[in-house]
Amino acid sequence: MQSRETGARTRACLRRKPRVSLTPMTPDWNRLRELALDEVEATLDDLPEPLRAEARELPITFERRPSRARQADGIAADTLGLFVGPDYTDREVSASPIPPQIILYLENLWEQVEGEEEFFLDEVHTTLLHELGHYLGLDEEGLTERGLE
Repeated sequence: MQSRETGARTRACLRRKPRVSLTPMTPDWNRLRELALDEVEATLDDLPEPLRAEARELPITFERRPSRARQADGIAADTLGLFVGPDYTDREVSASPIPPQIILYLENLWEQVEGEEEFFLDEVHTTLLHELGHYLGLDEEGLTERGLE
């Protein structure tokens, strides 16, 4: 899905896994952030150079869920991750007022995996790679071809 105003892209994941370690409906925000940050760091560390250096320059933020403003702009309430701003190939020539960045919606990711930490980490990893793919200019078809749907 692409936002009309920002060129933002979103990802929907259909994978669901049973087992619960924290309550799916009331996750501990600090714990989710800690888990996600560790997984983001590990994912970035595993990228090949020079992609690793480039990806480390890209802001990656965590939010609970898409804001009402994002939803009004067409982003689904259950979106897992979002890349906004110009992609890598357009960043030097883009007039976009929004710098490129990735947003991971941690409560949506947690609910997607029904509260299982191991699957949460896997989903953070996959969602981050998916959004990095958008940053690199891949569309949904290109991401699907690479197993990042």
